[in-house]
Amino acid sequence: MTTPTTLEIGAAYVRVSTDDQTELSPDAQIRVIMDAAKADGFIIPKEYIFIEKKGISGRKADNRPEFQRMIAFAKSQRPAPFKRLYLWKFSRFARNQEESTFYKGILRKKCGVEIKSVSEPIMEGMFGRLIETIIEWFDEYYSINLSGEVIRGMTEKALREGYQSTPCLGYRAVGEGKPFIVDEKSYAIVEYIFQTYHSGKDMTATARATNSKGYRTRRGNRFDRRGINRILTNRFYIGEVVWNGYTFQGTHEIRTSITSIFDDVQKRLEKEYRPQKRREVSSNAHWLSGMLKCSVCGSSLGYNRSNDQKKRPDFFQCWKYAKGFHEGSCCLSVRLAEKAVIESLEEVLATNELEYEYIRKTNDTVNAEEVAIQEALAHLEVKERRIREAYENEIDTLEEYKQNKLRLKSEREELMADAERLHRQAEQAPDVVPSKEDVMRQVAHVHEIISDSNIDYETKGNALRKIVKDIVFDRKKGHLYIHFYIS
Repeated sequence: MTTPTTLEIGAAYVRVSTDDQTELSPDAQIRVIMDAAKADGFIIPKEYIFIEKKGISGRKADNRPEFQRMIAFAKSQRPAPFKRLYLWKFSRFARNQEESTFYKGILRKKCGVEIKSVSEPIMEGMFGRLIETIIEWFDEYYSINLSGEVIRGMTEKALREGYQSTPCLGYRAVGEGKPFIVDEKSYAIVEYIFQTYHSGKDMTATARATNSKGYRTRRGNRFDRRGINRILTNRFYIGEVVWNGYTFQGTHEIRTSITSIFDDVQKRLEKEYRPQKRREVSSNAHWLSGMLKCSVCGSSLGYNRSNDQKKRPDFFQCWKYAKGFHEGSCCLSVRLAEKAVIESLEEVLATNELEYEYIRKTNDTVNAEEVAIQEALAHLEVKERRIREAYENEIDTLEEYKQNKLRLKSEREELMADAERLHRQAEQAPDVVPSKEDVMRQVAHVHEIISDSNIDYETKGNALRKIVKDIVFDRKKGHLYIHFYIS
């Protein structure tokens, strides 16, 4: 084969099948693909190698992040950044014939990308496409049939009372379908959760207490209300094993520290947390929604509407505290929050004094041009790496490498000149800072809007956001810190 005179860029997609005993490892697939690409006169840059994590299924393209990234990358510009996509097998692309046809159509017709399987060479033309389709049909049949066999095997195992699900917190698997055994360290966490809730704390307080002990979930995360609920309602702790609708009485070890209080816990859960009609979610729950921040963790204070205004009025509360992520409540009644913000604006208007941050308005057109220049410079770096790799891999001659290098150098100089021009324009542009009178007029206008009970929450919220960045509530000090800004 003669060495091509123009640089050809390829890409590689690699996915390891978990059900194919003859499957090559990712590194082995890449080596075979790189050898095939080099023989074809193609170079595959590192950033054009898309490798799925081990165990990713090929049945659904939506579940494969690297595959979706590869498709998006191919569609990002015209012509596509690479001319040919290399695969170890066509089944690595997809094991769903419908999705395979769809995505191959995108690459071939819209992006102009060729697709090649290095282990399944086929001829060009319609006959070759027919062979490729037959291979895809066989791969899909194999995948569906294998899935059915696996499900049948797992079902048979469940009917024989075999253990096959992932062990819950407090247990660990021993393999071969044998009963799970107690893991003393993590089982102590489960006991603490049951006993803490049984002693009278609600699920949020139980999560908070569990986290304060330094306990963590199986994945090393902090506990929240949902995680506590899953543990408290898990019947595995009283001996029942459930898999895919099949239930049997297991032979794993259970302990009275949990079994003796399990029924009482379920009765309390049923009483206190019975399903309620889900309220409609509103993007304008309150005009302060999204503005109030927790001084402990920096998260937003969520708006909570009370069913009994006499017993407890509407209030704001840190959502992370409500989920049990940290100690220290950051609760503030809606009435006090509204009053504090309005009085703060009235004080500003009365004293004619205001400390605020000035945020300079930006030119959207200039910003877009700056972004385009930065993206072009980043793409230029990729091109420079490509021509260097092409020369090092003996695809380009020294003379071709010099010419390409000079061409890219000229492009870089033009881009840098454009960037410098935009910088000078930004420095020379007049910076019109609002006068103090303008600021006070804007504050007065916002005060008038949020004080009017006839104006809707959305209008009030939008008005307030024009002069306030955020409001931090410090529960310990009982202070609201309002951060004003003017643009």
